[in-house]
This record gives sequence, C-alpha cells and structure tokens, in this order.
Amino acid sequence: MNDQFKVIKRPLLTEKSDSLRETGNQYCFEVDVEATKRDVKEAVESLFGVQVTKVRVQNRLGKIKRLGRNQGRRASWKKAFVSLAADDHIELFEGI
Repeated sequence: MNDQFKVIKRPLLTEKSDSLRETGNQYCFEVDVEATKRDVKEAVESLFGVQVTKVRVQNRLGKIKRLGRNQGRRASWKKAFVSLAADDHIELFEGI
C-alpha cells in the first residue's frame, strides 16, 4: 500500500494498550486488512517520525450478531502492535 493514511485507520486506546505503552513502549493501531507488517512499519515511521523495532499483527474476526430471525456478521479487522526504540515515543498518546 502506498498511502500511509490508508494503512493506519485509528489508534486503539484501551487499558491493555495503555499498559503496553507504559511498560514496553508499544503502541496499538487499527490498520487496513490488506496491510502487511512492512506497510505498517513504514507508515508509522513516516507519519510520526519514530524508529520502529518490531511489528506484530492480529486478524480479528467479526462477531456474529442476530436481530430476531435475521443473522449477520460484523466486519473483520486487523490490529497492529508497534514496538518503538527505547528513546522514541508518540506525542499523540501522551497525557491520555
């Protein structure tokens, strides 16, 4: 993927991501389903100006939901855990 703004959809701000940020200097993002680890690394480095050391991804399967007799499925999505160098941090997450 060429456009960094299409690779990273939004930051994930949860209790788990907050503890990972404080202890391991890791940040969580919701990314495009088609994005690879290399795409995520290049997007984070260019958008935030930091050095990425490691990227882990999880494919999250959408849940099955029912409304009466009708059954549907929520959309599947991808989560990325990005580890930064020891002296780097992202200002977007600070103070939350």
